[in-house]
Amino acid sequence: MSRRYDCSEPLERSRGIAEAFSAVRRGELIVLPTDTVYGVGADAFMPQAVSALLDAKGRGREMPPPVLVGSVRAATALVEDLGTYGQDLIDEFWPGALTLVCRANPNLMWDLGETKGTVAVRMPMHELAVELLKETGPLAVSSANLSGRPAARTADEAEKMLGDSVAVYLDGGQSGHAEPSTIVDLTGPIPRLLRAGAIPEEKIRSVVGVLLTEEDEPDEASEDTAAPDDVTSTGSATEAEAGTATGAAAEAKAETAAEARPSLVKEQPGDAPEASQAAAEPASKPSLTKDD
Repeated sequence: MSRRYDCSEPLERSRGIAEAFSAVRRGELIVLPTDTVYGVGADAFMPQAVSALLDAKGRGREMPPPVLVGSVRAATALVEDLGTYGQDLIDEFWPGALTLVCRANPNLMWDLGETKGTVAVRMPMHELAVELLKETGPLAVSSANLSGRPAARTADEAEKMLGDSVAVYLDGGQSGHAEPSTIVDLTGPIPRLLRAGAIPEEKIRSVVGVLLTEEDEPDEASEDTAAPDDVTSTGSATEAEAGTATGAAAEAKAETAAEARPSLVKEQPGDAPEASQAAAEPASKPSLTKDD
């Protein structure tokens, strides 16, 4: 039986975040508001939870969900390289509606689907979402809808479509806007626009200078990069504003800090798992600052 929490009430909000955190730790699904549309989320490092997310939406592994993070530090722990322009784009647009597709950190042990070695990451501009992400760590998030249906902009819409496949619904009122995140692929030498969205193409160009688009590469279908499905709202190409367009693609402050979480990184002899520490380090209080 699903549980729903009205996050406009302070006590309900606190209870809801605690319940959502517990559900994520158990490998269950949650629904959360974001700055674009509502997303359905799961622990990014639990393959069975990611599979449950895809099953709930009625989609396959060829459309891997993007990953939402609560800080820039968590994001950099997930990627191998931000490329030449990644940090500049983060400085300009995060937190916000920009999803970056990067080469995934090869030391991380996870399975988001057929990502082809990439991951789509985003830090949302939404206080409740970021507060939760600082508790749970990185979440695989897709738009809270059945595949092919419009993305939910309210908890009611999400619940009507996903029902009891979701353990906890966090009701944060109507989502910020229906426009999906802009998706930029940073896996090549020149940034490439995978999907136009909330951040205009011109603003991206003002940061990176040269930006490839479909018009520039009509026959190049990005065989090496999977654009993550995303938390957005324009049909099947928009999936939970946590991610991206067709399929490539925080930290953990536990209720019980003593309960150790499985390592997210392959063991390196004599080496502290830096990526794991960055992705699972507790946060003292919620904040929208990038590097908490």
